[in-house]
Amino acid sequence: MKKIFDGKKTTKLGTEKKPAVVNVQTEERLKEVSSIFEEKGWKFIIGLEPDKPEDITDLEGLLNLPKPKIVEKKVGRNDPCPCGSGTKYKKCCGK
Repeated sequence: MKKIFDGKKTTKLGTEKKPAVVNVQTEERLKEVSSIFEEKGWKFIIGLEPDKPEDITDLEGLLNLPKPKIVEKKVGRNDPCPCGSGTKYKKCCGK
């Protein structure tokens, strides 16, 4: 049986323990990307590799953090039915 939670906290990306790793192709792009990291105060490691494709997935992940999902309130059994019939949910659509 696989355990779901092992008791260890996950480290946040862009910190001392887990810096963002980015690879760029040009010196100009290196300066541009490093200025973004320094502006936000994130820790990072940048590799200048002209022969490999650019990889900035960690930066994109930090810039576009996932937003929490808002869950709609569930309809109770004795609440009016959301279909607009005027009857209780359990007698109408909640069969």
